[in-house]
Amino acid sequence: MHCLIVGAGAIGVAVGATLFQAGCTVSFYARGATKEAIAAGGVRRTGLFGPAEVPPDALTVADDYGAFPPDSFDYVLISVKAMANPAVAAALAAHREILKPEGRLVLMQNGWGNDGAYLDYFSKEQVCSARVITGFQRTAPNVSNVTVHTAPILLGSLYGLDVSPLEPLARCIDAGGIPCQVTDDVTAALWAKMLYNCALNPLGAVLGVHYGALGESAHTVAIMNDLIDEVFAVMTAAGYVTYWATPEDYRKEFYGKLLPDTYHHNSSTLQDLRRHQPTEIDALTGKILELAEAHRIPVPANTMLYRQVKAIEEMDGLR
Repeated sequence: MHCLIVGAGAIGVAVGATLFQAGCTVSFYARGATKEAIAAGGVRRTGLFGPAEVPPDALTVADDYGAFPPDSFDYVLISVKAMANPAVAAALAAHREILKPEGRLVLMQNGWGNDGAYLDYFSKEQVCSARVITGFQRTAPNVSNVTVHTAPILLGSLYGLDVSPLEPLARCIDAGGIPCQVTDDVTAALWAKMLYNCALNPLGAVLGVHYGALGESAHTVAIMNDLIDEVFAVMTAAGYVTYWATPEDYRKEFYGKLLPDTYHHNSSTLQDLRRHQPTEIDALTGKILELAEAHRIPVPANTMLYRQVKAIEEMDGLR
């Protein structure tokens, strides 16, 4: 099995090393310093689940999709930031011959609505989604540290299609050290992730703290409760469901398991702000605001945090 990783960040590097550990062939699309680091030193996963690495002579890394031969890849795993999706989708479509006829794109990203850019060029059968609720942090351009974990990676189709073509990929990720399985309801899984990310990412980023610190203050707990209520209301109004029937049911899981399991993790939003890079807030809280407007649901807590994160991004050069 041959996989292409597009987006050699924290998730992409860790998953690439994981797949190689299970006997898969792995290639990377990367540019600049990241490409140079991978070409010189391969990639390495550290932290939870133990070490895994791909030596440089065992992989291909390129900054041009045309460098890969036709019919190369069974899966293209896309872990770029959500704002890059339109450009990545167009570039992959221009080189669609590198994907095998039965190959699949697998979106391993935060947020909701990431599939739209790819459906402009690829069929619903080809575009698949993953729910990733493991925490990764890139410690070097070619090294990813697994910091926290609370549930398996889930692979599936947002369109109710057959998930069996994803089973070989799930088996390899699982065998390589990161728990993974397929699901017939990845939509519910992604909305569970939206509840989790929208409650934690922007608030932790604005305050500059890891997830666990947010559970230690009555004030931040009250804010997170408001965020959860709002996201649940928007999700329900938009016609989606997840694993919990009510916000109260979700909060029991959130405070009882999810937050403790990921206590020490710094959100990707906070990591981006610290690196002075744009965040994925538009694919997270931004999507909640978009759906809230469409369904006339008030979301004041989410709106305030969205504006704060956007303000920090805009003022980054002024600080």
